[in-house]
Amino acid sequence: MPRRVAGLDGCRGGWVVVIAEIGTGLTGELLVAGSFVEAMAMTADCRAVAVDMPIGLLDEPRPGGRDCDIAARRLLPGKTSSVFSPPCRAVLHATTFDEVRGRGMTIQSFHLLPKIREVDAWMTPEHQSRVFEAHPELAFLQLGQIRRQKKKSRPGARESLEILGRSGRFSNAEAVLDRALAAHRRAVVSADDVLDAIALTATAVRFAAAQAKRLPAAPQLDAKGLRQEIWY
Repeated sequence: MPRRVAGLDGCRGGWVVVIAEIGTGLTGELLVAGSFVEAMAMTADCRAVAVDMPIGLLDEPRPGGRDCDIAARRLLPGKTSSVFSPPCRAVLHATTFDEVRGRGMTIQSFHLLPKIREVDAWMTPEHQSRVFEAHPELAFLQLGQIRRQKKKSRPGARESLEILGRSGRFSNAEAVLDRALAAHRRAVVSADDVLDAIALTATAVRFAAAQAKRLPAAPQLDAKGLRQEIWY
């Protein structure tokens, strides 16, 4: 049975892919994929892949978003803004913000539309047995504490590294981060992308061991049959 898992986070250059070995922590392997299809090829031998991107969409906008988004915010007091409501399927192919204005979409959600389209095009209900939606803030919560600093700031990066270090599972996280930033321009990968992807590997380990928790316990299905759920 495969012993590798992966954490994926979107970045300016595409997708950050961090690989971990079950039982040993990070392997130190960090890759950057130009597309979600490429990222899935890189992780084809992984037992579980945690993705920081919405999987399973509402047909029409709803206050608060999906049930899983609402449930995730309840677990993150003071950080609820980090869980945004994803776009509904009806506006998935919009290319300008004017097309979605007044339809419950934030500018943050709009800028993520290309990546959400990538994920949605590849995902099937069968793929969800291995590739699943996760959230970095919930991953850090499970590793020890909610992050309080802005994750894109230097204090935020230090806080993230400290939480990863205290968990006892990511002693080489800073080395992985340093290698990533040395190998890739900031216009391609930023520190918070790498740190989020590292944290998501812990969620993937729990998922592979059938120890992860699901929000909500009984998820709804979208028009493609995808479960609207977040694992942590």
